[in-house]
Amino acid sequence: MTRGWQLKTISAAVLVALAGMIGQAVAAQCGSTSAGFEAWKEQFAAEARGRASASAIAALMGTTYSSATIAADRNQHSMRLSLDQFLARRGGPAIVSRGRSLKQSSAAMFASIEQRYGVPPGPLLAIWGMETGFGRSRGNQNTLSAVATLAYDCRRSEYFTDQLNAALTLVGRGVFSANTRGSMHGEVGHTQFLPKNILTYGTGGSLDNASTALSSTANFLRGHGWRAGGGYQPGDGNFAAIQAWNAAPVYQKAIAIIGQQIDGGER
Repeated sequence: MTRGWQLKTISAAVLVALAGMIGQAVAAQCGSTSAGFEAWKEQFAAEARGRASASAIAALMGTTYSSATIAADRNQHSMRLSLDQFLARRGGPAIVSRGRSLKQSSAAMFASIEQRYGVPPGPLLAIWGMETGFGRSRGNQNTLSAVATLAYDCRRSEYFTDQLNAALTLVGRGVFSANTRGSMHGEVGHTQFLPKNILTYGTGGSLDNASTALSSTANFLRGHGWRAGGGYQPGDGNFAAIQAWNAAPVYQKAIAIIGQQIDGGER
């Protein structure tokens, strides 16, 4: 009995190992140039069939390699500027001025968001202004092509594979289409949500609607530990939620400073 059990155990282990090897063999292979994109796309689509809708697969197959996205991904020098340089480059004073005006003109909307999510106007307006100039520059890149290109590219393939799977889910739900457009890395809407964050933190409706985008942003911050009434400067409890929004330290500090100036210095 013991020997038979051992043989069965060994056989099971061999089958598991073989299954893993087969899975690795058919997994879509990343690349660093456009040359392998079409083959990768075929492999990715084959893997996605059964969990993604037919419309999502069709949209994936219609994507093209985005050289512009790769160029933007390799050229993020502003994130290495000093804080003062970054604020000057991004127009910090103009964001504060416009943010204060919007805080007053849309007071009821911001009050409703703060009551529900605990996030005051300042950081939301700072993010809105920093990301799209309060909705003026939401991007004109094909979203699925951008995300597919980054999922194929070896630099951050795992991260953007998750984003691509989320984007395909959104196509299946009718939220995205093959023609959805946004920024260079696949972000969409007034505050630039990536597909996976739309699934997790989107509050319903189009992110091209400012109120929906701001509510979703507040929901994101709350989901990353934001607590009503807390401070959000470096060292405060809510700063970690701002850090979750963007990985660049200079961006995080800029959001905290601009938000505080919009809120009147009381945060």
